Amino acid sequence: MATPTGWRREGNLPAELTSFVGRTRLLANLKRHLNESRLVTVTGIGGVGKSRTVLRLAHQVRAGYPDGVWFADLARLQDAGMVKHTIASALGIADQSSRAASESLSEWVGERDMLLIIDTCEHLLEGCAELIHELLEAAPSLTVLAISRQSLNLPYEQVVPVPPLQVPGDDPAESLFTNESVQLFADRAGASLPDFVLDEDNIGAVAELCRRLDGIPLAIELAAVRLRALSVEQILGLLTDRFSLLAGASRTALPRHQTLRAAIGWSHELCEPEERLLWARLSVFAGDFELDAARFVCSDGRLSAERITDLIGGLVEKSILLIRSNHAGVRYKLIDTLAEYGEEWLDKLGQAEQVRQRHLEYYLSLAQRGEDAWSGPRQIYWFIRMRQEHNNVRTALEYSLNKPGKEPLALTLLSSLWFMWVCCGFAREGRLYLERALEANPRPSRERCKALWVLAYVRNSQGDSVGGREAAETCSAEAVKVGDSRSVILASKMQGTAAMLQNDMQKASALLGVAIEFNTDNKELNPGLLPAIVELSIVLTAQGEFYEAESLLHDCLQVCRERGELWLSSHAQWALAGVRLATNRPEQALQNVREGLRIKLHFHDTLGTLLSLESAARIFVALDRLPLAATLLGALHQNWKTAGLPQLGAPFLSDDHNACVRNCVLQMGELPYKNAFEEGARLDLEEASALALGELDALDEI
Repeated sequence: MATPTGWRREGNLPAELTSFVGRTRLLANLKRHLNESRLVTVTGIGGVGKSRTVLRLAHQVRAGYPDGVWFADLARLQDAGMVKHTIASALGIADQSSRAASESLSEWVGERDMLLIIDTCEHLLEGCAELIHELLEAAPSLTVLAISRQSLNLPYEQVVPVPPLQVPGDDPAESLFTNESVQLFADRAGASLPDFVLDEDNIGAVAELCRRLDGIPLAIELAAVRLRALSVEQILGLLTDRFSLLAGASRTALPRHQTLRAAIGWSHELCEPEERLLWARLSVFAGDFELDAARFVCSDGRLSAERITDLIGGLVEKSILLIRSNHAGVRYKLIDTLAEYGEEWLDKLGQAEQVRQRHLEYYLSLAQRGEDAWSGPRQIYWFIRMRQEHNNVRTALEYSLNKPGKEPLALTLLSSLWFMWVCCGFAREGRLYLERALEANPRPSRERCKALWVLAYVRNSQGDSVGGREAAETCSAEAVKVGDSRSVILASKMQGTAAMLQNDMQKASALLGVAIEFNTDNKELNPGLLPAIVELSIVLTAQGEFYEAESLLHDCLQVCRERGELWLSSHAQWALAGVRLATNRPEQALQNVREGLRIKLHFHDTLGTLLSLESAARIFVALDRLPLAATLLGALHQNWKTAGLPQLGAPFLSDDHNACVRNCVLQMGELPYKNAFEEGARLDLEEASALALGELDALDEI
């Protein structure tokens, strides 16, 4: 699995999937402005090629940014309040603590010499402007490149409009064959129809077509793909008829935004009726989607699920849909401008409500399937799948929270996704949505009780043990009222976790013991039984009950092996390392912490990885490998800054950390410790993990 973006220095710039044509002067102009200004906003109408031009630019200049070029797309974001979280997520920022998202962003960017690209700002101008201003003030080496249909209206902003491509006739001295609009058409035509050749026979029609399309790249590309069924002359004739109809008897040229709309409308008309209907319905998806999602969401009596499979292929052939294949499978995406057009048609058809409801139903079902399967052998599949579906989950949540009468469904969707919030790196976002949904559903119910213990779980995972205890206590009280015994048990478990984080080991032992004792059906492996067992073992270790702790963990790992559970088993390995270190078995402890760490890296479990590195540092002290321990402590100091509250704010963890630091300094001396610590502070999380695993060649001498 690919390394998560926030663990890498080089950035997350998307690959260029198509060739780039023309724009030589514009690119040079943009490079000059990037050198002169820390905020450059690229503006222009939809379909004019803003994002594609910026992507080309970014690949050209990426070597000039030692800490990478980073890309965040806001195209399908609806809630202005989620701008900061969306950008943090795009950057792969691991901080899921309860502190403000802008604070995490500012600290993460910090001294990094980097370029941040924010695409599609126009519908969230105020939120984007506010965040960009905060980041530029906090991070002296940051440059921001914004893409928007209008400027951000910041006083230091450098606005660079992206015009359409030059069309034949703009430069009388230019050959038709070298004109950039014509070259784009020829390039895309060749990709669509390999036998296509630009020659003296068709150059006149191609040049006129590009003129009629005003040099707008998306319009040209939509026309070029039609060569599979029509000649250049036929395309030109059909488009000319459509433009004449729109312009009316005046014969005046259409404004450029209307030219694009006319080209999209023409492409729409050339689709089969069923394809047009599917295009409209697919517009409810945010970002990309899988075929099974389209078959469920878009099917009804007029459009069968079986027919949708064929129609998807047709829309891909017509370049309405993009197709993306990778190790996780095949996914499809509507280009944003075409999605907007589809949304308008969906509203005109009067089907928007029906299809959005189906979208919510699909993602609710997906969440429940993921919850049921999470503690089994397909855990990594569900980790990848739910991270891919993040934007669509957001869209479903926004619909259920904003549509009167659907609020209870928001509770169900949110609480079913506890594994996504806690295990897939979205705790902060999950907390915001849970708190919002609970406020919208104030009456006690089983659905509300589940959301409350999920909120307690999320808050505890952020190190907010006070908030976790509050939510769990509220859950317990309401669960008694509505007769929800399962929620009472899970509330006890979450209260036990909070007590453990607060170092109240006696209370934690009692509450976790209750949760384990009453979880008799063994169905609720996670987040009920298995986490309670791991946490009770930690409590027992702190109380010196080492044999009981180790016995519990062996039982837990056996269940994990039988069920194929990996995520929780990594926590059990970490806890077992703690028991073995406490009982003078550092070599065995190192094996356990490394086994757990390897699993955590599969899940990009940032907090779990940091806790494993904490244990590894203590183990290396016990093994008398002090420079290695000091290097890890330096890496931990640096990486905790962008991951949240160091040691989760838990006294028993911070006490161990501080003791490790004191031992290193005492045994190494201050200067050698300082040198090793500073070496470690230069390591990112991936490098620090490789060091702990014994896989980092560059530091083998430590």
